Amino acid sequence: MMKKNARALALALVCTALALTPMMARAQAVMQSQPSGVLSLNAQASAEVPQDVVDITLFYEQEASDPSSLTATLNERADAAMQKARGVSGVTARTGSFSIVPSTDRDGRISAWRGRTEVALESHDFAAASKLAAQMASIMQVGNVQFSLSPQAQRAAEQKLTGEAIRSFRDQAASSAEAFGFSGYSIREVNVNHGGIMPRPVMMMSARAMSADAKSMPPMPLEGGMSTVTVNVSGSVQMK
Repeated sequence: MMKKNARALALALVCTALALTPMMARAQAVMQSQPSGVLSLNAQASAEVPQDVVDITLFYEQEASDPSSLTATLNERADAAMQKARGVSGVTARTGSFSIVPSTDRDGRISAWRGRTEVALESHDFAAASKLAAQMASIMQVGNVQFSLSPQAQRAAEQKLTGEAIRSFRDQAASSAEAFGFSGYSIREVNVNHGGIMPRPVMMMSARAMSADAKSMPPMPLEGGMSTVTVNVSGSVQMK
């Protein structure tokens, strides 16, 4: 009986070894196929680019007892502002948000209605946008001024930075290959990613300061800030 058990155990071990042999061979083949001398790299290029677009938001607020008449008044203001903006070269005007909300008394009853309408100006010409906003001061107040980078300026900056980032990637690959004792390298894979833009905050003038003397408001001195444009190049090279 003991001899039978020993022979069965030996047979089981042989079968197990035979079953594992192909798996071990495949694992060894995979390990042998893994290339040596592969180096992963990352390179980046950034630049500060002047913001070339200004957005000016103008608004008008009014309170009335009747929402219908209030709506008509707000529409008249918005239409008058849009009429003044039409035909001004280099400035795009569009209507913005419109809202009417009730005001309630102590008993929770509606005592009045308060409304607000907005018109937004957008331009690459800061002087023209500032002049138009000043001319519209008798119709609407300036509520907000923001600067941004146009898609055209962003693409132009990214095209330049892409070349810089690629050169940095190749320089890193060459110097690293030499440092590791290799004579050169070949690119295995590479990815070029545009990191987008990161605007630097610019202090805005308050609506109260701008509209203190709205009828004789002079053009606002506008100067945009800077946006950081970034391009990343990542990948791997085969040192050889």
